Amino acid sequence: MTINRRVFLGTTAAAAATLSAPMIARAQTRARVVVVGGGSGGATAARYIARDGGDAIDVTLIEASRQYYTCYFSNLYLGGFFDLEDTAHSYGGLAGTYGVNVIHDWAAGVDRDARTVSLAGGGSVPYDRLILSPGIDFIPDSVPGWSVNVQDRMPHAYKGGTQAALLRAQLEAMPEGGTFAMVAPPNPYRCPPGPYERISMVAHFLKENNPTAKILVADPKESFSKQGLFEDGWARHYPGMITRIGPDLGADNVSVDAEAMTISIDGVVENVDVCNVIPAQRAGTIAFAAGITEGNWAPVSAYDLSSKMDPNIHVLGDSAAQGAMPKSGFSANSQAKVCANAVVAALTGGRQFPARFSNTCWSLIGTEDGVKVGATYEASDEGIVSTDSFVSQVGETAETRAETYRESLDWYEAITTDMFV
Repeated sequence: MTINRRVFLGTTAAAAATLSAPMIARAQTRARVVVVGGGSGGATAARYIARDGGDAIDVTLIEASRQYYTCYFSNLYLGGFFDLEDTAHSYGGLAGTYGVNVIHDWAAGVDRDARTVSLAGGGSVPYDRLILSPGIDFIPDSVPGWSVNVQDRMPHAYKGGTQAALLRAQLEAMPEGGTFAMVAPPNPYRCPPGPYERISMVAHFLKENNPTAKILVADPKESFSKQGLFEDGWARHYPGMITRIGPDLGADNVSVDAEAMTISIDGVVENVDVCNVIPAQRAGTIAFAAGITEGNWAPVSAYDLSSKMDPNIHVLGDSAAQGAMPKSGFSANSQAKVCANAVVAALTGGRQFPARFSNTCWSLIGTEDGVKVGATYEASDEGIVSTDSFVSQVGETAETRAETYRESLDWYEAITTDMFV
């Protein structure tokens, strides 16, 4: 399967406009849609609802950051293939072109009876339909010794932006022959191949700049996404540099000491120079505040991504428990389009189309050595289910791998255009 800009977008996107004032006066008779979270799910939903809802729907996007940094492709920044600013995007197009009210503040709570979202800066925003796409948060104490209080010393770098910049700076400062350690997360988590692409990109950086350095991976999972492809690539590109320790050797019993810069694996303490801790994950905090979670995630209908606890709330992307789709930017974008169609149809009496979804996760292992995995999906009463799938194969030609990498770059341009332009 090949994804290109035309296939992904379907139409030629309009040029971006400058960011307008955060709040725009609207007629009170309009239906009100509030979107919390301006990433792949939220920004896409806001854009499509504002575009397709026309004068019938007022759309407000609540997002704390004035500039959005994609978590996907931040690994390429670590590896030296992207600049940090290549992952940064503005909300100007949503405000200027589509008339979305962009409020840069934290959503602090949801009153489901009054149908309002309270803001950390004060006040509240009313809604008729609420879309939550807050991404992930971390489960406290899932890695003993680590908390957000020590993330500047042991960064997670799993939300893009400043954390990615910090991890890159730590890589650059590593002593010759030093050790980079990663504590990989347990399932389920954002972007299943992400930690292993990161290992590949860190190895690429070290190979170019600190070739005697070593990489240690403590992984609580017995297996991981695209494992055969990654391990084959590591053997070809970075022989002897990467050691992965799985649960059979104690990686399900890991703790860290940020002050001493050590990692303990089943009681064996290792001194490290950089430690990337990716903790266990759960839905964004606002989903818990809204009271629509079950366990660590928010269960939704596969047909329109509506909460199983409140039909006036929809949950997209990483925070949703929706079935077979992985937690990825592509998944969130695909779910957002289905959700947007359903919301516009419900509020305007328009047509709701059958729910169809797709996802591809690309990973770069080495220079122009790209691999991918993906699937198509449909809705069922049991959740989103896969209807077809594909994955790169070990032993592909250099040209095939290079084409896969180029395809990933086209997709990145396409999805960020689909979100913001």
